[in-house]
This record gives sequence, C-alpha cells and structure tokens, in this order.
Amino acid sequence: MTNQYFATVARGLEEIAAKELENLGAENVNPDFTGVYFEGDKALLYKVNIWSRIIFRILVPIHTINSKNAEELYKNVKKIDWSDYIEIDQTFAVNCTGKNQQLNHTHFTALQIKNAIVDQQRDRYNRRSNIDVKNPDILINAHIYEDECIISLDSSGDSLHRRGYRPAMGVAPLKESLAAALLEMANWTPDIPFLDPMCGSGILPIEAAFKSLNIAPGLSRNSFNFEQWPDFDAALCDEIIEDAIQQQKHELDAPIFGSDEDFEMVQQAIINAKRSDLDHQLKITQVALENVEAPTDHGIIICNPPYGKRLGNAQELGSLYKQLGDVFKQRFKGWTAYVLSGNKELTKKIGLRTSGRIPLYNGSLLCTLLKYELY
Repeated sequence: MTNQYFATVARGLEEIAAKELENLGAENVNPDFTGVYFEGDKALLYKVNIWSRIIFRILVPIHTINSKNAEELYKNVKKIDWSDYIEIDQTFAVNCTGKNQQLNHTHFTALQIKNAIVDQQRDRYNRRSNIDVKNPDILINAHIYEDECIISLDSSGDSLHRRGYRPAMGVAPLKESLAAALLEMANWTPDIPFLDPMCGSGILPIEAAFKSLNIAPGLSRNSFNFEQWPDFDAALCDEIIEDAIQQQKHELDAPIFGSDEDFEMVQQAIINAKRSDLDHQLKITQVALENVEAPTDHGIIICNPPYGKRLGNAQELGSLYKQLGDVFKQRFKGWTAYVLSGNKELTKKIGLRTSGRIPLYNGSLLCTLLKYELY
C-alpha cells in the first residue's frame, strides 16, 4: 500500500534531501519549505529512517481537520478514533508547528490536542495514557496552516541527525545531517581523498567514512518510534536492517583525514570515531593550520572555520582566514577546497577566487559554501 509521507529537513537542504529520497526509491518526490513530500510503502518508511543521512524526521499524515480556533481544534481531534494509534498503556507527546490568528501559541495548541485525546480515552475506558515529553512511545505532530491542522505520526522519534556516536560536542558543532549534505554539495565520492584541516569534534571525517563504507546511519540507533505502532512489521524491518548490514564495506576506497590544532578537539574527534567504530579507518591528528600539508596529490577539502558568531574575535579570525588561503595556495595544488562560512568579510581574507558559491543555512544562520579550484 502506498502512503504519503513528509520528511522534515534543514532549510536550504530540501533539493538535496529530495535527491536522496529518490535514490532510496521514493515516488512523487516534491520538495517544499524545510521538508519534502514523498510516497512509498511501509518498507520505504523503514528504509528511509535507517538510511537517510540528511533528513531530520519522517512524518506520516493521518488526518487533516478544521481548526480555526481552540474549540474547533479540540472538537475535531476528539472525533478521531485514537485507539487506532495509541494504546492506553503507551505514553505519548504532541509537537506543534505553525499557527493561525486564533491558535498562535504552539504550546497551547499542543495542549488542546493532548486534552482531546486523553478526554476521549477517559470517556471510553475510564483510563488514559501518560504523557512523556522526553521519550514517548507515540509522537504526534500537528501543523497549523490557515484554518486547518494536519495531524501526523512521527515515525522517527529522536531526530535522525543524532547518529548516537556523539557524546563529545565541540563548542560550535556542525549537525551530522549538514555535514552529510556538504559532502553531497561538494560532489565528494568515496574514491577521492578527503581532508578537513579544522575538524573540531570530527563530524565531517566521520560522516565521510559512513558514506565511504556505505554504513546506514540508522543502524547505530537504539529505536525508532514506528516500532511502537500497531501495524509495525518486525520481520520486514529486520530484513531491511540485515540488508543494510550486508551492504557495508570494510575498507575505504581513498583515505580520509581530519586535523585540528586544538588538542582537546582532537581527543573529542578520536572518541567520536571510536564510538562509531571508525577509529582504525580515519587518520585524525593534531596539527596547527600553518603546518598542514597535502597528504596526497589530489583530493577534496571541506572545512567549517569559525565565523565570529560564537567563536573567536574578528581580528584573530581575519588572520586565520588569510592563513587558510595561503595554505591552500601553497600546498594544495590539484585539490578542490570548500569553505563553509557565515561571514562575508572574513571570507574575503582567503584571497582566492571562488569557482562556485552555494547558499545554505547552518542552524538559523545564512551561510555560503565557497568552492576553490586549486590549480
């Protein structure tokens, strides 16, 4: 049976997520603002949760109801037969996005929906489900748009960008999903050597290794919320997981390097690599930027230097960006470099001509991925 799904993604990554969904077998793929509509069967739902590198969560719309104000929302939510979706002894939570004139506070909207569900349960069974905002069995997503509310079940639970390997966080960490998207934008393929000379807690090299070894990111998770649904097909899910395990490779096609001048950062990167079972695959070292050398005669560099929003001051950073440009120019002939930056003034200091610019967001910050061909 074909269902409609909605994948939520970071702003600016809609097209790249759509391409990923098509590669996973999704049909009628239609990018929208911070999300992608797509269609497929239950196997695809499980597969996308297990394989996606770029998506945050996959929602399954179950009802669209009228909701011009709190009373109408409550009444129409209560008309839905919630026993189809939640058992009394399961916990649940409601997340809400969007608003209209009357329903303009997401917390209040979510409360109305929760009340309607538990009131229906009380009327029927004299009992009700408990709420668990941290780790619910069933996660309901409500999106208010004009006078309608789309109610969906969240199949993922915890956001898919959390791969489970990262207890060690840098000061200004890159989300795993954005790191994976940068690799796609740079057209990096596993046969090309990869280097991040400012690797922080190691997210870019680790995501590169996941891609190179064809490791499905979802394999490192403990659970997905779809496992709590009444129609969960455990045998089908096991088959998809087994298939993903069979597809893993054991050797990198080309080396992957990460370095940073900060000793503590390098230690974090090594811990994260170990937790991902990649410590024997990656070469992570402590090297100051001025001492970075090209490890091979060609390859792709991607780095995310500080933009001055959270780390460092403008003058120090100006000389860091200048040094980055000098190192590229003097030591990386034959390479292609990509720099993610949220600060135009700083990137001018690199002093090299760009051969491409891709606008994207890092969190809420508008950034540019700058491409440099180093001849």
